[in-house]
Amino acid sequence: MTLMHLNGTALWSSLIPVLQTVYIFCTLFIAAYSFGYFVLIVQFLLHRRDSLPHDDLKIYPTLLVQLPLYNEKHVVERLLAAVNRLDYPRDRLTVQVLDDSTDDTSALVAERVAALARRGLNIVHIRRADRTGYKAGALAYGLTLADAEFIAVFDADFVPPRGFLKRTLPYFQTNPRVGIVQARWGSLNAGDSLLTQAQALSIDAHFLIEQTARSRSNFLLTFSGTSGLWRRACIDDAGGWAWDTLTEDLDLSYRAQLKGWQCLCLPDLVVPGEVPPQIDAYRSQQARWSKGTNQVLLKLFPKLWGRELTLMQRLMALHHLGQYLPAPVLLVMFLLTPPLLVNRALSGLPFTSILALVGLAPPLMHVLAQMTLQRRWLRSLRALPVVLLLGSGMVWNNSRAAFAAFGGSLRGRPGEFIRTPKFGRNWASSGYALVRWSAWGELAMLVYALYGVWVALYYAPPVTPYLLLYALSYGLVVYWSARDRWQVVQARRAAPA
Repeated sequence: MTLMHLNGTALWSSLIPVLQTVYIFCTLFIAAYSFGYFVLIVQFLLHRRDSLPHDDLKIYPTLLVQLPLYNEKHVVERLLAAVNRLDYPRDRLTVQVLDDSTDDTSALVAERVAALARRGLNIVHIRRADRTGYKAGALAYGLTLADAEFIAVFDADFVPPRGFLKRTLPYFQTNPRVGIVQARWGSLNAGDSLLTQAQALSIDAHFLIEQTARSRSNFLLTFSGTSGLWRRACIDDAGGWAWDTLTEDLDLSYRAQLKGWQCLCLPDLVVPGEVPPQIDAYRSQQARWSKGTNQVLLKLFPKLWGRELTLMQRLMALHHLGQYLPAPVLLVMFLLTPPLLVNRALSGLPFTSILALVGLAPPLMHVLAQMTLQRRWLRSLRALPVVLLLGSGMVWNNSRAAFAAFGGSLRGRPGEFIRTPKFGRNWASSGYALVRWSAWGELAMLVYALYGVWVALYYAPPVTPYLLLYALSYGLVVYWSARDRWQVVQARRAAPA
């Protein structure tokens, strides 16, 4: 045995206690973070029957509807038709189509806007010279051209119900400190596939349980980028739209609440939208949300301690802004598990029992959401296993985005806003479908997870299900990514030249 080998063995042996400490810290972090979800579940159960005070709508203030677009030809006509149906006096309503498109969406929008204007809708088609600030820049530019008292924002793939404005405005008139009213998202295409069903379940749990609990417990929450109404004075007081993060909605809504404005969530008002039917589009969306949310955490963390918030409000705000931090922590635990097993360094740690206990929180939120929404709630939970697999399968993707957020913030670069493509129907034949297969990281994690399963079977069989879960999760993402790319390639080959 060489001296180099002996030194290497000694070095590795000295690292084991350090890796054990890191592992224990990660386990405790995940346990503490998951406990926050139990807090939200309890708060929801305590406040789910609370009613928010509001008066009947007596006056009709000036109102601006902003529709930010970027290459949305498959869904924009549906959006414009829905906005045209909004029940509100035409002389008090202005609609801005903030169109930064670079394809034939603009020609389609120009035609539809002209037709709606002839029918009496006060609607304008606004084009900028460039996409400075992306969506946030478009919203900010639109505000310089109007002076309405209230601002509604709808993304291109959402379909606001006819009574949206009359159902949200009364809350502002009842309480002058209400700055934001957020509706619950629904899903237009939940039944298309297991992927869309899983996303719909997650959306229900987020808006019905988490957002409702935060709103009614006086915790800070977020405007979710669309399907909400703003008081113009609130936007101005908070400093307006900014584009130094990729989640401008979370940033502005938190800045507004730190200024003393209130944000309300209305779980009974549903605005359906489209969820990504392509796994790579979903991965891209999740990466943007992970990166942007961590950017807001870094930006606003000091301000959480400068405002007079209660300790519980601060802790739950950190829980909210840190919602993507568990991804890199879970990634570290996953990567450390096989080598620690080989060195029998996990024996005696309360690893399996802690993870099993804290892992109950997310599925419990989904079950509670469906029990609240559906009579036949068991049927709606058929996609729950896919939700759990998808969550684990996004750990690599969201961890990369989180690391990019911290690195970019140090350099002062928020990064490019990569829009989530909207397809309407027949997504595979759409020119917006993502073709490049990019799940190489997940493929590497799949191979490593299978190695971990083999190690666990030999050294610690009780840990096998944990690593098998990751193998199935990454395998699902890899399979979907390959399948979706094949569908896109086949659709484009079949398209007429």
